Amino acid sequence: MLNPMAMTGRTILVTGASAGIGRETALLLSQLGGQVILVARDRSRLEETHSLLVGTGHRIESRDLSMLDEIPNWLQQITTETGPISGLVHCAGMQMLIPLRQVTAVQVGTMMNINLTAAIMLARGLRQKGVHALPASIVFVSSVMGIVGATGRSVYSSSKGALIALAKSLALELSKDGLRVNCVAPAFVKTAMLEQMQELTATAQFEAIESAHPLGIGQPRDVANAIAFLLADTGRWITGTTLVVDGGYMAS
Repeated sequence: MLNPMAMTGRTILVTGASAGIGRETALLLSQLGGQVILVARDRSRLEETHSLLVGTGHRIESRDLSMLDEIPNWLQQITTETGPISGLVHCAGMQMLIPLRQVTAVQVGTMMNINLTAAIMLARGLRQKGVHALPASIVFVSSVMGIVGATGRSVYSSSKGALIALAKSLALELSKDGLRVNCVAPAFVKTAMLEQMQELTATAQFEAIESAHPLGIGQPRDVANAIAFLLADTGRWITGTTLVVDGGYMAS
């Protein structure tokens, strides 16, 4: 039976694989036949993810991506053992709900390093000869907040909007190297991060967020499906674009 999203024989690196969208993406890619390199800081939570995966040959890499300049060499070291990487998904990130009057330069720097600069260094590392397979694909997890913006999310929105711009430029620069680069832009998804936000949000405010999604708040698998589509042969003629996965949020 034809499966145009099959990942058999492909190695895919997923950052932020310890929870949420990253964990669900890793699980789906393993179900599609891929071998997954799981990346996050918390090894115990990565081991939980690893226990859920289908198949063999998966790998745990407990890594702090804030060590930015070390990322390219780290990717080279990994591929000496795994072989070339066919796909890279940057799910790792942080968000911050804070009004502009309270923003500090340190907060901005921290947010940009994880959400944006790590993405740049991962792309740089993957581009290296022998590190990526031919062809290969990069998917950055952006956000609808990088497109529409929201009060109190100026720093977060900036970092996610920058990912979209990054994907466009890298798509042009890396096409000659056999690399495609795209983004997915989710709206609100049922993750632990959303649960934390709900605890800090008045009931009426959270109900307003829910009502802004005509199809309801999403599940991590909804985003994982879009990521897999872009990584697989189904996305072979797609680069430099952003696939919005938002339950109708931007149409409301």
